[in-house]
Amino acid sequence: MIVVKRSSTISRAKPRYLPQPTVLIICEDLQSGKNYLQDANQHFRSHVQIEVAHCGKTDPCGIVTEALRRAKSFDRVICAIDRDTHANFDKALRLAKQSKKVDVCVSYPCFEFWLLLHFKHTRKPYVAAGGRSAAERLIADLRAFPEMDTYDKGKCQGIFASLLGEKLKVARSRAPKVLKDAVESGEMNPSTRLFEVLELMERMATPRGIE
Repeated sequence: MIVVKRSSTISRAKPRYLPQPTVLIICEDLQSGKNYLQDANQHFRSHVQIEVAHCGKTDPCGIVTEALRRAKSFDRVICAIDRDTHANFDKALRLAKQSKKVDVCVSYPCFEFWLLLHFKHTRKPYVAAGGRSAAERLIADLRAFPEMDTYDKGKCQGIFASLLGEKLKVARSRAPKVLKDAVESGEMNPSTRLFEVLELMERMATPRGIE
């Protein structure tokens, strides 16, 4: 009888890639922003589960509080919110500093400024006037472009796919410049950090090799 000895030197192959961090994105609204980020996440095919969730609390403090609670289960939690006219906005930013895991991604005055950057570069502040909110005035400017003339914040679908290609490339080029100018000037309106979220999703789609 032939006895086959098991080698004591055989071991499991070492992993070639580092585990991807887990990320949660909490959106302020149930329509445009959430739909856009979900579509973007699907497009980039991130290798990590990026959950785009609505926590049922639309004010900044409620969203950040939810993020702090959920941070125990994730490596990073991003709150995607609009500056708009929220009275407790500054308080929410201070609250977020309680955890290094929580980051607040703000669009001034709203998510639609990111969409507008697909069509033009602007640093014109948007403020309430003529009975319209800052967001309503911005959306009116967005609708001036033929591709967005029927844009409806509450009913939009497929916006990410419709702006893929050169328009998305241009927006991703403009947004960092706008943000840099906003920070340096101290006037954040208008600006957005949504391009950073897309960059994160894109990075998540690339496995990190172990050196």
